Amino acid sequence: MPIKFGTDGWRAIIADEFTFDNVKKVAQAHADHLKEKKGKKVVIGYDTRFMSEEFAKAVAEVFSSNDFEVILSNKYCSTPALSLAAKELEADEGVMITASHNTYHYNGYKVKGGYGGPATPEIINSIEGKIDKTSVKTGKKEWQTFNFNSLYIKKLMSYLDKDEFLQKNLKVVHDPMHGATIGYLNQILEETSIDVEEINHFRDAFFGFKHPEPIDKNLSLLKGKVIASEANLGIANDGDGDRVGIIDENGEFISTQIVYALLLLHTIRNKKVEGAIAKTVSTTYLVDRIAKKEKRKVFKTPVGFKYIADLFLKEKIAFGGEESGGYGFGFHIPERDGVLSGLMILELMILSGKSLSELIHDLFNEFGPAYYKRVDLKVTGDEGRNLVAKLRENPISEINGKPIKEIDKTDGVKFILENDAWLLLRASGTEPVLRIYAEAPDKKQLQELIEFGKKLIGG
Repeated sequence: MPIKFGTDGWRAIIADEFTFDNVKKVAQAHADHLKEKKGKKVVIGYDTRFMSEEFAKAVAEVFSSNDFEVILSNKYCSTPALSLAAKELEADEGVMITASHNTYHYNGYKVKGGYGGPATPEIINSIEGKIDKTSVKTGKKEWQTFNFNSLYIKKLMSYLDKDEFLQKNLKVVHDPMHGATIGYLNQILEETSIDVEEINHFRDAFFGFKHPEPIDKNLSLLKGKVIASEANLGIANDGDGDRVGIIDENGEFISTQIVYALLLLHTIRNKKVEGAIAKTVSTTYLVDRIAKKEKRKVFKTPVGFKYIADLFLKEKIAFGGEESGGYGFGFHIPERDGVLSGLMILELMILSGKSLSELIHDLFNEFGPAYYKRVDLKVTGDEGRNLVAKLRENPISEINGKPIKEIDKTDGVKFILENDAWLLLRASGTEPVLRIYAEAPDKKQLQELIEFGKKLIGG
């Protein structure tokens, strides 16, 4: 079976397709790609998954045997920490051994550019095209180790308004979900007035037999802990730390769309970051309303942070993100960063003197209410793509008697109504799933849109 990179690296089941032999084949192809570019230096990181450190050393051996300068993380680290190291240590490219938020059965190989963000499609295509083209070189094990975590933590601390963090006594519960961000918030906020309590804060390759993805259904313990501890905020990060889930003071999960809007406002109004806004087609209409009021240009992309990262490289972007909980900042590297996102929500609360629920109330008062839902339906083979293709070719003109004012075919097919409510149907790029997304100004219309979407595809 040929090795193929998906939307965010190559991922496969450990001991099935993700073996030492295959990892070394990918590393050799990666080395051959860099040789063509006259590359000389790589950085390598790894998460808390089963055998991640050993896989990382196997990659290091291949690059070393190809006469590259290799810098290996001295401990598990987050993907943003590895991306930052690639930029700060002036590496040509970086490798992160991780399967991100996939279940414990998986591991993966992510490629990062020397600019500190996801590899471009050109880089990935170059590597893929070289797999199995040359013999794997091994036998030389010469590399340096470096504390990527320390470099990353210092960088994030430099972004915070330190005086403000000393003035407010707030309590935060952090859930690293047994992943690579264990201890990060404690270290970053150690010399502030913020009290940090951690849960699921030990390395567990099985992730507590749960999915290390910071979405509502996976965060029951965090929600309960926030209430029991009378905390002001709950922050969860996925297995490799590039995504965030937010819990308010009432133990309620906050939609990733609302988190996007709050982070956008904080970045523009409080951090005073100049530039445009980058959003995917599945992102909240609040972004467009904020952009209009703040006189900022909006770039819209297909679903996937790689498209947002590409904009960070080509345009002056203040803030960008997607509905899956991955957000990037113009003052940081062109990479989504879950820990920084959590810190920015905390900083917004500190500067405003308001709770998270109060901030959301203010957001809705200023820009209108917005409620969002996504439903994933399992399909067979190309069934999802075929259904979406039919709708793109023969689109509908109304939903539940309400006329459609706009049809967006950026990714899948999106139907937008007069009140800005929308319904999006698209096939996943990584699994046999058809996704139904919807947003509306009230919960009743939101559910009607979801049900209409299900009927539309016969689900």
